[in-house]
Amino acid sequence: MADDGDVILQLSGVRKTFGPIVALRNMDLSVRAGRVHTILGENGAGKSTLMKILAGVQAPTEGTIRMEGRDYYPRTPQEAALRGLAIVFQELSLCNNLSLPTREPTSLGFIPERRLMARARQLVTSLGLPINVNARVGDLSIAQRQLVEIAKGLSHDSRVVIFDEPTSSLSDSEAEILFRIIDRLKAEGKAIIYISHRMEEIMRLSDDITVIRDGEYVTTRARADTSVEELIGLMVGRRMDELYPARIGEPVDPAAAPVLCVEALTRAGVFEDVSFELRPGEILGVFGLIGSGRSEVMNALFGMAPAAGRVRIDGQEVTIRSAAEAIARGIGFVTENRKEQGLVLAHGLRPNVTMASLPEVSGAGFIKAKRERAAAAGEVKRLAIRTASIETEVGTLSGGNQQKIVLAKWLATRPRILILDEPTRGVDVGAKFEIYRIIRQLAAEGTAIVMVSSELPEVLGLSDRVMIMFEGRVATTQARETLTPERVMTFATGQI
Repeated sequence: MADDGDVILQLSGVRKTFGPIVALRNMDLSVRAGRVHTILGENGAGKSTLMKILAGVQAPTEGTIRMEGRDYYPRTPQEAALRGLAIVFQELSLCNNLSLPTREPTSLGFIPERRLMARARQLVTSLGLPINVNARVGDLSIAQRQLVEIAKGLSHDSRVVIFDEPTSSLSDSEAEILFRIIDRLKAEGKAIIYISHRMEEIMRLSDDITVIRDGEYVTTRARADTSVEELIGLMVGRRMDELYPARIGEPVDPAAAPVLCVEALTRAGVFEDVSFELRPGEILGVFGLIGSGRSEVMNALFGMAPAAGRVRIDGQEVTIRSAAEAIARGIGFVTENRKEQGLVLAHGLRPNVTMASLPEVSGAGFIKAKRERAAAAGEVKRLAIRTASIETEVGTLSGGNQQKIVLAKWLATRPRILILDEPTRGVDVGAKFEIYRIIRQLAAEGTAIVMVSSELPEVLGLSDRVMIMFEGRVATTQARETLTPERVMTFATGQI
């Protein structure tokens, strides 16, 4: 490990309380120049609180923070930026009706548009991002928006750069762009704090790894002196020998009548001639790089976007023109964008869990409060959602707990067909295992599942069959046993 003289950011004994609740305690951290320091912990472990303190959103209750030898207690994000700290957030903080943002000073109260666009083009080019700076953010894919978020975070000079789950919505090719950027920042002597739940990229990128659990510092290890198994044990307090649970019961009968048939589904300019079948109890993985049309196909199946083609459920041809019609047909949909499409962040957990299944908790046209509370509490227990109360405002919870609430909302509808688009995005390893277990259990109970994921190990670890998409078309659909990661990527990049 580098000498103490290389330390840019130092935390000692940092504590943060919210009334009687202790969010952080005994937090120690030494972040060094030219190194990637990963913060590893389960959802609710205190990572977000720590980042908010460093970014000037919250103040510590106790403890010492120093940057480059000087006291560091920013009172606002703007003050943190002026002191040399940049942060790339997991939750997108962009204006959907604007083009790519940069930080550019005003001139006589006006934003110099030419200078702004020139700066945006220079930034995108220097970072090697595949983004049209003239496009509205709202017209970009989630992955492209994440790249814009990265550009925004790096648009001012900094000594410390924080990446909070930056690859949560990126495919492997986009993640490689980010990794090259991080290598360049290291070479420039920047100190990098990295937060991720993806163990493969943690072991690839990290120089130092600090584990926190239940709001408290556990230990710091050099990457060369630890292993994935040790880190998981330190993080969750237990060993996890098998991340992907085995199938429950007998394999899916290929001769069984499909519950869902999709034939020649087409949306001009987006995807074309997409066909597949889905049987009860089957998990169909869908993999493709950004721009392959994978999420757009799911949106069309759920009635969120028009498309031509034929869709049959239990052999009967149906037309689904809205989400309400999809729900009535027994389809649930965990979207990839929980912030805008999955949750009402300003509302409590209870109404968020039951909003898609109101008939189950209502009678005579009124919501039965006792029945609704019981339903919400049951899903909280089932998914191990960390919350002080079922009335807690969803927007105050961690990203991983928010993701589990979206899943709980659709499980409450008891769907026969469940579409999962990035179901473990921003979820820690322990919570992933619980979600995987629930997916397996749902399949064993006969739920037909379509799972879209940009994490190739996840697709191969859970799926019975895998449908691989390339540029809006189905490249192939094969049994999981016939596929390797290399073979999947060959199809996903159009090499076959």
